[in-house]
Amino acid sequence: MNVRKALALVIGAVMCTGLLGTGCASRTPGTPHAPPASPRPAPTGPTARPLPGLGPTVRARMPAATGQALVVRGATAEANRAQVVLYERHPVRGWQAVAGPWSAHTGLRGWTSDHSAGDLRTPIGVFGISDAGGRLPDPGTRLPYDQDPEFSLSGTGHLGEDLEGSFDYVIAVDYNRVPGTTPLDKTRPLGEDKGGGVWIHVDHGGPTNACVSLDEEHMRALLRALDPDRQPVVVMGPASALAQ
Repeated sequence: MNVRKALALVIGAVMCTGLLGTGCASRTPGTPHAPPASPRPAPTGPTARPLPGLGPTVRARMPAATGQALVVRGATAEANRAQVVLYERHPVRGWQAVAGPWSAHTGLRGWTSDHSAGDLRTPIGVFGISDAGGRLPDPGTRLPYDQDPEFSLSGTGHLGEDLEGSFDYVIAVDYNRVPGTTPLDKTRPLGEDKGGGVWIHVDHGGPTNACVSLDEEHMRALLRALDPDRQPVVVMGPASALAQ
């Protein structure tokens, strides 16, 4: 063996030893390296999209682990109509709309940051949405779902519209209630005078007492989309309040 060939063999052995130290030798030739098993951090880069229309104060109220946000935005503090969009947080691109925009009704007299029983206003804020139910069978939601005939409503609404079927599907907004219970539970941690029973439910064609109402088709779509593992929240209020 000549000197040049022997030197090449020595250099090759040294290079192979270095690769073994980095774990590269365990890779099958032609196969890319497996990605690290550690979870991806929350998006923080300049290209990560924030939730549109939300100001820093409102964003700070959202739990860090939240991966789904239902944004209910009224045009003014007195409006009883709103636009609803469901967003999901992508680990790189940030928040992206995945459903909507949908039209909704809210409280007859608009919005309030200090809700009380009977004020006919929808509470402003960031609230969990953890429990669902309805008179009709579960349409395929991953949320806990309580089918019960007590989800019934009769009579007429504020515009004389028929209320029957409004509670065929409901999602409890975690305002003055105990999360992890049926929406029918009447426990009021803040007291009865602060109201309760604020739901997202089927629209009856007119403003509500304090709830958010969506077309039945959109309620079914929302129920199927919500994922408790993403710790969903509803962010709701007039545009001016959400921009704070």
